[in-house]
Amino acid sequence: MPEQETTETTESTTEETVETPPEGDKPEGDETTSTEEKPTEESVPADVLRKKLTDANAEAANYRTKLRETEAKLSSAKTVEEFEAATAELKGQIDSLERTILLNNVAAKYELPPVLAKRLSGATEEELEADAKELQKLVAPEQPQSLSGGLDPDEDADEFDPVKAAQAARRSRRY
Repeated sequence: MPEQETTETTESTTEETVETPPEGDKPEGDETTSTEEKPTEESVPADVLRKKLTDANAEAANYRTKLRETEAKLSSAKTVEEFEAATAELKGQIDSLERTILLNNVAAKYELPPVLAKRLSGATEEELEADAKELQKLVAPEQPQSLSGGLDPDEDADEFDPVKAAQAARRSRRY
């Protein structure tokens, strides 16, 4: 009987040592996501990141000033007509920006250059897409300079003579 007790105690101790991590915690060996992200962060030069940050800050400052101007217009509106005029002006700006975004999206979808995105005509997205299809037919895709992947068969064609090469090979075997 004492043998049975020892086996039970060893089984209970092995069960106690096995631990599962709490929910939300990752096992210590699973750090693949952090190692994959590090090379991409290090590959971007600091000057480029500073430039992007500066541009983003300038854009945010521009939006803040526009917001303050709009708030001032709306707060200074004392009559219904002034309020409606201010909101109509804002709606016009919003419509203009939405149209620009729609034009750029359609042009990107049909791989048109940004210059042609401005020339798309139509009131709805379907009309813009139809116009983009017509423009896409007129725009020829850029052709690579050379389609040969390696050696050019026309190159050095005069220099190689198979008869002379065979004769040279026979001569080299004789000696």
